[in-house]
Amino acid sequence: MVEWSIFNEIFAVAFNVLYFVIIIGTIFIVILDNRNPVKTMAWVLVLFFLPIVGLVFYFFFGRSTRKEKLISKKGFTRLIKRPMAEYQAQKAFKCPDEQYQLMRFFRKVNNALPFEGNATEVFTDGYSMLYSLMKEISKAKHHIHLQFYIFEDDPAGRLLRDVLIDKARKGVEVRLLYDDVGCWKVPHAFFDEMRGAGIEARSFLKVRFPLFTSKVNYRNHRKIVVIDGRVAYMGGMNIALRYMKGFPWGIWRDTHIKIKGKAVYGLQTAFLTDWYVVDRTLITSSRYFPEVGIFGKALIQIVTSDPVGEWRDIMQGLLIAISSSRKYFYIQTPYLLPTEPILMALKTAALAGVDVRIMIPARADTWITHLGSLSYLDDIMRAGVRIYLYQKGFLHSKLMVSDDTLSTVGSTNMDFRSFEHNFEVNAFMYDPASALMLKGIFLQDQKDAILLQRKTWMKRPWYQKAQESIVRLLAPLL
Repeated sequence: MVEWSIFNEIFAVAFNVLYFVIIIGTIFIVILDNRNPVKTMAWVLVLFFLPIVGLVFYFFFGRSTRKEKLISKKGFTRLIKRPMAEYQAQKAFKCPDEQYQLMRFFRKVNNALPFEGNATEVFTDGYSMLYSLMKEISKAKHHIHLQFYIFEDDPAGRLLRDVLIDKARKGVEVRLLYDDVGCWKVPHAFFDEMRGAGIEARSFLKVRFPLFTSKVNYRNHRKIVVIDGRVAYMGGMNIALRYMKGFPWGIWRDTHIKIKGKAVYGLQTAFLTDWYVVDRTLITSSRYFPEVGIFGKALIQIVTSDPVGEWRDIMQGLLIAISSSRKYFYIQTPYLLPTEPILMALKTAALAGVDVRIMIPARADTWITHLGSLSYLDDIMRAGVRIYLYQKGFLHSKLMVSDDTLSTVGSTNMDFRSFEHNFEVNAFMYDPASALMLKGIFLQDQKDAILLQRKTWMKRPWYQKAQESIVRLLAPLL
């Protein structure tokens, strides 16, 4: 009996020592990673005060893989051979002087090629987008490439699935990328039926034990469709019925665009790069980059960002855009959890007299993320930023427009997750027509929003302020 008691004591001491070493070792690793001090401190606090929960969260969500590469430099050069030739063959195009630095940054850091002569069409509701998408898919002759974070097994998803199956049976190449986490709840049979009809359907960074901890945090949030290399769709909408019907308490308000022109090359390149990541097949045939004529006057750059590259391309580009604004900078985002550089840029622009407006939903689909968003409002309102709360439903739009010359639509939210952890894509447009069109959409939505008054906001209950402040501590981890 005495021997058993001694054994228990030795085991308890050994367990505590091992546990202590693991926690301290993990904190040491976090510190040595040299991340943003705010984010580092958030992880240290979680690991120190909630060691078991913190350790699980760190291995699931905190590990960094930014030094890895998605594709070799040689492979990428082969992939963009045709787009590069078309880019170099362009005559000199006119970029607004105030946006030249931004365009040059994306060209140098992101290999994003700007193309002129594009036409765009904007969709602000799921019904019109899905109708237009299926109409263009029905015209496909050679290939259809689709990439979505969410592709639900619901009436909307099944409708698009059946259209794709019909095209595949007629000999059109159909490739589908869906995010493994975004489609966790979708039955395997849904995608198996597509595969049975000849569709190449792949999940992005499949999450299965024992590799779960290294992949769950890096999700592909892009929404891209490319048809025959000539027309493309991208923006904030996934394939699910709620993107059309909304919620019982309101509509689903989103922004998506259709592009015709050489800017489609950028979306094709993004898709084929991601396809290589999951399928290890590098598709470089010129058939996927056909000759494309002039359809309009929009000058567009397709910009991607990912958690494994050296730079945070879209976030850094937005820093340049906000700092370069002179008259106004309008933002629509469902989640407002900005990194410290973005937060400082927004406040600095507002203090310098720029009309900075941010529109977020009054009610969101994620309670904890919305609480975190609310915690930033007083700080930026003190600097002069105007906050609009969208009342008509859930605002999922990711739209920014500035000075009647720059606008962008894409999948990127104004939060840590989009800037640092997700694979994202945005179209940056450098022409007055696109800017004025999206500015008009923002101002129209403003009619369905209320301008938040700081005096009123300060009177909210103390317990709400406390909840917001606590969640804000976790903002870098959300």
